[in-house]
Parts: sequence; C-alpha cells; structure tokens
Amino acid sequence: MWQGRGVDVGIVGGTGPAGRALGARLAAAGATVVLGSREPARATAAAANVAARWPAYDLGLTGAANEVAATADIVVLATVWDAAIATAVRLAAVLEGRVVVSMVNAITRVGDEFQALVAARGSIAATIQAAVPGCRVTAAFQHLPAGQLAELDQPLQADVLVCADDDRAGEATVRLVESIPGLRGLRAGSLAAAGAVESLTAVLVNLNVRYRAHTTLQLAGMPRRSEETRR
Repeated sequence: MWQGRGVDVGIVGGTGPAGRALGARLAAAGATVVLGSREPARATAAAANVAARWPAYDLGLTGAANEVAATADIVVLATVWDAAIATAVRLAAVLEGRVVVSMVNAITRVGDEFQALVAARGSIAATIQAAVPGCRVTAAFQHLPAGQLAELDQPLQADVLVCADDDRAGEATVRLVESIPGLRGLRAGSLAAAGAVESLTAVLVNLNVRYRAHTTLQLAGMPRRSEETRR
C-alpha cells in the first residue's frame, strides 16, 4: 500500500478546519503537505500552529499561497463551497493534468437543520470537472468530521467513499486515503455519484449535532482491499 512517504499533497483552501485537519493527518502519516491560502502569511501561521500543537510528531507541513499548493503531486480542494468553482478556475493552468480531490460540500443551515444544496451539475466535484476539464477531479473526505480528524492522538476507524470518472485518479485517491491509518478508501462510482455523498454529509452533520457525536461511515460486508483487487 502507498504510504505517502515523500509525496507532495497540496491543500488549496487549507487553512479552514477540514483542510487543516486533513493536512495534519496526512503529514503525520509521512506525506509532505502544503496548506494553501489566498493569504500566504495566514497559511504559514496555520501550519505553524498545527506543528506547535503536536510537537511529538515530525510533521512535514508548511504554508504557502494557493498557487504553490496547486503544484503538488495531488491537490485537495478544501475551500468553502461557494468559492470552490472560482478558485479552481483561477488555478486552472496550474491544475492541468493533476489529480484534484474535492472535499467540498454545499451545505447550508436552515433553521435548526443543515441541508444540502444541489450544484449545477449535481455535485461540487462534477461542477469543478466541467469548469476545469484539464484536471482529473475526484471526490473524497467530505463526510469525515473535521473535529475528529484534527485530533492526531485519537485513532480513526472509517470508510471514505471515493468518486471518480478517471480510474487512475480514483485509485490514486484511494491510496491517499489509505495512507492515513484507520481509513479505508472505497470506490463509490463516478462523479455522478458524488452528489449523493455530498448530500449524505448534511445528514451526518445533523446526527452529530443532535447526538453530540462525531459520526463516521463504516460499511459492513465489504471485502478487504487485497481481496477486491484479486477480482
């Protein structure tokens, strides 16, 4: 299994809770991670704060402009949902040919409930692919609770649904997922299925709020990766 050693991961919009938490987990697993931001100083401060919080870990985590993060081997898009498309379009030339993992959810609060919004092409991930056709978009990590992901001393146990039109990009994303101990990446279909995953995240958030929990997905009856690849 790919372990993330020496592989660059750039997180565009990586100073928010989800991007920062994912960056910390990937760095703890051995990847070299760049947290990106429109404001490089903010990204540098975010990376320094994460490293200071976890001094026992040798985190290969730095901060830089989004344009720098977008040059990584694998790029994760972690902006707020209403900035995701514009950000990807602005970085289109840099993202050409790269695997771009969308962990963006279009969710809004209506009264006491969180509800999913339907993007133009059914999902944020599919809309990014249409807007920036030169990159290879996948969807993953949307349904992991950022709070739990950020606690490096707490073990994870979860399945991560991966949607992709490009098979090699999908497998690269699965390997990225599984570089984090305790996570299993599962190919859940093309980008057409990403809308269902993004919408499911709103349901999980509502469960977490109601029950004061950190809900993750674990699917029973699935083969281990070694068994799946023999089929």
